[in-house]
Amino acid sequence: MNIVLLVTALAVLFIVIAACEPVAARLRLPYSVVLAVVGAMLGTLALWLQRSGVAASFPPEVADLLALPIRSSVFLYIFLPTLLFQVSLSLNIRRMIDDWVPILVMAVVAVLVSTLAIGFALQPFSSMSLAACLLLGSIVSTTDPSAVVSIFRSIAAPQRLTRIVEGESLLNDAAAIALFGFFLTFVMAGVPDPTLRQALVEFPLLILGGLGLGYLMARIALFLMTRMASHPTAQLSLSLALPYLTYVLAEQGFHASGVIAVVTAGIAMNLTGPGRLSPATWKLLSDIWEMLSHWAGSLIFIVAALLIPRLIGRATGWDLLLIGVVALAAVVARGVMLSGLLPLLTRFNLSPRVERPYRVAILWGGLRGAVTLALALAVTENPMVPPHVKREVGILATGFVLFTLLAQGTTLRWVIRRLGLARLTPLDLALSNQVIAVALQNVREGVAETVRERELDPQIVRSEAKGFGQRLARAVELADDSADDIPDRDRITLGLVALAGRERDAILAAFRQQIISPRLAEAMLVDVDRLIERTRLQGRDGYRAAGRRALGLGRQHRIAVWAHNRLKITRWLSQLTSDRFEMLLTQRLILGDLHGLIDGKIRRIHGRRVAEILHEMLKRREEETEQALEALRLQYPGYSEEMVRSFIRRTALQLELREYEMLHDDGLIGQELFMTLRQRIQVARGKKERRPHLDLAVQKVELVRQFPLFAEMEEDQLRALERLLQTVYVRPGDVLLRRGDVPRKVFFIASGAVESDVAGQKVRLGRGEMFGQLAILTRKTRKAQVTAISHGTLLSLDEARFLELLRRNKTLQEAAVESAARRNVTIDLSAI
Repeated sequence: MNIVLLVTALAVLFIVIAACEPVAARLRLPYSVVLAVVGAMLGTLALWLQRSGVAASFPPEVADLLALPIRSSVFLYIFLPTLLFQVSLSLNIRRMIDDWVPILVMAVVAVLVSTLAIGFALQPFSSMSLAACLLLGSIVSTTDPSAVVSIFRSIAAPQRLTRIVEGESLLNDAAAIALFGFFLTFVMAGVPDPTLRQALVEFPLLILGGLGLGYLMARIALFLMTRMASHPTAQLSLSLALPYLTYVLAEQGFHASGVIAVVTAGIAMNLTGPGRLSPATWKLLSDIWEMLSHWAGSLIFIVAALLIPRLIGRATGWDLLLIGVVALAAVVARGVMLSGLLPLLTRFNLSPRVERPYRVAILWGGLRGAVTLALALAVTENPMVPPHVKREVGILATGFVLFTLLAQGTTLRWVIRRLGLARLTPLDLALSNQVIAVALQNVREGVAETVRERELDPQIVRSEAKGFGQRLARAVELADDSADDIPDRDRITLGLVALAGRERDAILAAFRQQIISPRLAEAMLVDVDRLIERTRLQGRDGYRAAGRRALGLGRQHRIAVWAHNRLKITRWLSQLTSDRFEMLLTQRLILGDLHGLIDGKIRRIHGRRVAEILHEMLKRREEETEQALEALRLQYPGYSEEMVRSFIRRTALQLELREYEMLHDDGLIGQELFMTLRQRIQVARGKKERRPHLDLAVQKVELVRQFPLFAEMEEDQLRALERLLQTVYVRPGDVLLRRGDVPRKVFFIASGAVESDVAGQKVRLGRGEMFGQLAILTRKTRKAQVTAISHGTLLSLDEARFLELLRRNKTLQEAAVESAARRNVTIDLSAI
């Protein structure tokens, strides 16, 4: 084909794409619907020109172009990897892990249910075999929820609900395409008849092969990109090659699922990329991929829509009936999942509660689009598929896509309005009156200051001030009338959400200024997002619970401790401990700055009493953060000092760079000098950003040396003891010893505090003390129950090693006798 003509056609398509966006906004229709309609109109025009004979008068190259020489490989190898990789790259994977159950249900289980429902519903009416009907079911089960996601965002739907729909958009295509390949094997003629057993063996291999290859390719790409740290454009070029090379290798080289491989590569890059690449490079990479995805998504939609007239041109009245069967079965299957299984998952606390209006919106927003058309086109081009199957799959898939776009897509906003999802709640309406009144008061003060500085015409100022004063008076009157409509409980919740939002902004600002690492920023953002959601759902109780959870030590930390204690693998625990130091230092500073927001805008909107409560809750979080930080300081005293020094140095470098930028912007220093100074800052920052190395073995010896019980031990004895002691991290409320248990271990408190309860008598023990020894020395079951009352670190020693240590350490013997005497217990150490 003439390259000039091809480039011209591509330019025309981009013009059409550009025009469709404002048209969709003007008509208040989903963008994909407008693209599909315009594409179908262009395809119809091309088909008419061919059949009417008008195209015969055109040059041969133009006639060839009007024949639309588009193959399914264009979609599968050019557009699809881009779309899948960008979606995988942009999703908040760590937050989606919290909602993995409903996401998998909607993306995988729902696809399987929809495929089976459509296949079995269609088979009695169709001339195709059951395998071909199931193949069609897998093709039309790929939903395109981009339209409903955009509408949910415009009406401020709950974040978890929007996240579930976004997760469905990622995994839905992968699951449906995998099923497509599974059933296509049974439909193709001229190949050895596959057995169900063979297919069930090959299907997991397709998935596992895609997972393994995608992860490996992402790791190789990241390794190479980190070696190009000073060449961001080279890093971007490598990221462009990653999804395409992964897809081709999976499909052609390893006969695995290319879709699964690309999605896995994108997720791996999403999770590890921010911690390996610079913030500027990662932002640029994300922006470029977002633009590429927009172009690819638009092109795949409009190019696929060009084929609609060709695919559906031979439809009959019976075909229209079959399209109705497919549509009914698909809607019923999706409705069963939304109204049956999702509420069941909610009952077992596996999924957020999805209210009925939102379920209806998700049901009606299950639009089908370009991926469905691409898969149908792949079937019509496959020479091994029987001709009648090609025809029916092409017509039914295309007809169903048209039904979802023209029937559901054009009425989706109307459905949203009818469900009442576009209206403000009474609480939001009352709050809006308060916010408008406060905002107008601030505006009046700002305008008055501007008038004084600019010395504007007094007569014009008085005229404008009169009109503005009337508007302000009406706003204040509305705010006073609605003040009682917002109870203090809701005001506190709104204030806490505002504080959490400002906390999120502060984390992002620290990340952009390179005060904290990208990996740490992402982890802190996950915690603050959870804080916002729990606060919205449960008010102040949710705020407290989420704040304490963020300070706690998760499963990953417990596994790292086990690996350190049992397998002597220290690097993982060292990194997690260093991250915790940096996170606590940053969070303490951020929480301290939030009091200004309370004294400013929150007090003016919600009143003094609510502001005092928020101050109290914020101070409690600060105290808990300081306790956790103090526990780390006590455990790693030298390292804590180095971390603080490193934090101060990075902050100083950022402030120094900001000063140079201000001088450059004001024209006081030239471009060459500014670039030289900035380069010096970057070199210095590269050295300062290396966190101090945390040697757990050395730190543990230092920790053991701080115990008075072991102060007289020699250096070699201390190191031998350090190898025997195991580290135990505790949270408030953890039960360490239970009443009635057989004594097995003795604990030494390195940091934090515990409470011992013996027959209702409670005793608190702190740093440097031990517990659990009396039951071992008296050889009786435990009478005390010991519970942690703060975050802390304990060192544990099993019974045999404790008794051996006791025989050799007189200071420990004296401490054991003294602790027994305090409880009126007599022990005989001569028998040990």
